[in-house]
Amino acid sequence: MSSTFFGLTIAASGLNTSQAQINTTANNISNVNTDGYSRQTVNTVSSSALRAYASWGTTGTGVEAVSVTQRRDLYYDEKYWNNQASLGFYTKKQYYMNQIEDYFNENNNNTGFTTVYTKMFNSMSSMQGNPGDDTIRKQFVSGAKQLTEYFNQLSTKLEELQNNINDEIKTAVDSINSVSEKIMILNKQINTIEQGGGHANELRDQRALLIDELSDIVDVKVTESEVRNNNNPDMKTGATYYTVYINGQVLVDTYERYELTVQSRETEQKHNQCDIDGLYEIIWAKDGNRFNATPSSGGGSLKAMFEVRDGNNNENMHGVVSDDSPTSITISGLSITDLNELNMPTKGSLDVNNKEYTYHDFSFKTDADGAVTEVTFYLEQTLSVSEQDGLRGKALQVGDDVDFMGIPYYQNQMNLFLRNFCQAFNNVEIGTEVYDADGNPILLKDFEKYVEGQVYNAAGVALTGEEFEKALKKMGSDLNDNRIGAFFIAQDKMDQANEHQMRGNVSNATFYSAQDINDPDKKYESYYLLTAKNVTIAKESDKNADVFATTTHGNYSSGVDSAELVVKLLPLQTKEKLFRGGGGNAFLQCIYSDVTVDTQECKIFTKNFENIGTSIKEQRMSISGVDEDDEALDLMKFQNAYNLASKCISVFQEIYDRLILNTGV
Repeated sequence: MSSTFFGLTIAASGLNTSQAQINTTANNISNVNTDGYSRQTVNTVSSSALRAYASWGTTGTGVEAVSVTQRRDLYYDEKYWNNQASLGFYTKKQYYMNQIEDYFNENNNNTGFTTVYTKMFNSMSSMQGNPGDDTIRKQFVSGAKQLTEYFNQLSTKLEELQNNINDEIKTAVDSINSVSEKIMILNKQINTIEQGGGHANELRDQRALLIDELSDIVDVKVTESEVRNNNNPDMKTGATYYTVYINGQVLVDTYERYELTVQSRETEQKHNQCDIDGLYEIIWAKDGNRFNATPSSGGGSLKAMFEVRDGNNNENMHGVVSDDSPTSITISGLSITDLNELNMPTKGSLDVNNKEYTYHDFSFKTDADGAVTEVTFYLEQTLSVSEQDGLRGKALQVGDDVDFMGIPYYQNQMNLFLRNFCQAFNNVEIGTEVYDADGNPILLKDFEKYVEGQVYNAAGVALTGEEFEKALKKMGSDLNDNRIGAFFIAQDKMDQANEHQMRGNVSNATFYSAQDINDPDKKYESYYLLTAKNVTIAKESDKNADVFATTTHGNYSSGVDSAELVVKLLPLQTKEKLFRGGGGNAFLQCIYSDVTVDTQECKIFTKNFENIGTSIKEQRMSISGVDEDDEALDLMKFQNAYNLASKCISVFQEIYDRLILNTGV
């Protein structure tokens, strides 16, 4: 049978429990605006009943507050983290694509491609009627230089953006490392508290908030499992294993974290022709293995940075290894056969048979139509016999496949347009291409050094007699009837040590040697070496507008203005197919279409994931969030319970007074 004072014990338990509930409610109200705070509740159970040797069997002993825990649902946490990764991915990508769109955008306050391109051809059209007018010639040369400077500046802006993204990648890696360290420390603190029987609610909230932060950068997955006694598997220790995965790879494993670091690509490891030096790769500091920053699934702002920085739309060179040696790899079955579409860096990396190789040079062969048939890469490494045998027949790619129209893609598109345009323009200006006995293009200003039989056409046939005279007369000449060279050339902004790569192993020399006639040492054996960054006009033409061919050699007579070459050049504005099946004037339309499609896609997905995120956040907060109205009701409810428990104690006090003081024996 229970004690005479048993009722006082029961009332005291209610008083203590209500006090704990009021304190917890006060804590919730105090943290109503605290980021990451989860609503806490007092978990109560009925105290163990006492055996009563009476008909009712047992009697209740009151209430017991067993724990104070947070209200949180892992299902909504995971939904939030997944959505946050997608939102971070498209938000960051939209941010960069808006900048690229601004670079190509034309408006009243920005002199863009169409304005400059049209201005140059308008000046050329005026020159058609009066090619000897020095003022008109200067206007044309000025317009042509402005066109090249437009591309120089645009390429520089894209390089600057690539560099900014590169710096932000390092900042993101530092953030990941900082978060992982904090999570590891919190894991230790949480387990220390919970092994002692407590609940580290506030620390768990801090850890979850760090995961929220991490999910914006990379794709995150979290697992937590209980640690059990090895000698008694049914016995829980109170500690947990807490593992954090990013992009499918372990970042934190309870008390151990794996640090990331960035490593600059060497010159020999470039992936795209116009990549800036020092682009970062992310590796694991412990073993040096590469971190997969662009998984096929998942998201995060880090993936967006890599896609915009390295995105080549999968238009890098692919092929199959057809031959190799200890120091070289040759591929055929090429994905790129147009010489002007080559986008390989002069030094770069190869991926074949799941292994990376670096090359310091390459050469290529072409067929009779000028199409590239095979490419040979000269390696930094030395291949063993077994490696050579294992490579043959394997697929090879130059650099990385990044299926997005990022900065390398737009650089390559500008290069392709300029190579086609400059080649077509120079071919009209110069006339027939002629070669020496070794198949090297003859410098036009040095043509007079050669005689009949020493000059060859593209097929390797020696030019004599009438054919020799025809070749001479087809060459463009300036106002003084001097034979001239290329008008559009590449500036001397490349590694001269690698120029020889474009001169050897070419079965048919069907490409023009873009050379500044005023400086024979500047030789650019292929339009592959001409890019948006280095395109310019010949130095002599820039200095003297008379050095521009409007007619062919021998066809200019004093007092008579001839402009048949101008007539041939004018169709390049719109009629000649120079870029993606259209005229040169369609360049900006094609590029801007690419940019706006990607930008609009980013805007749509960003908005969608923002809406989804709002919905998930509301569901999440409905469980773990602190609602001021709910807490006010709870405060009243627990206050009433406390008052009732106090009333019970007052009642028992009267009972005990009556029992002790007023009951006589």
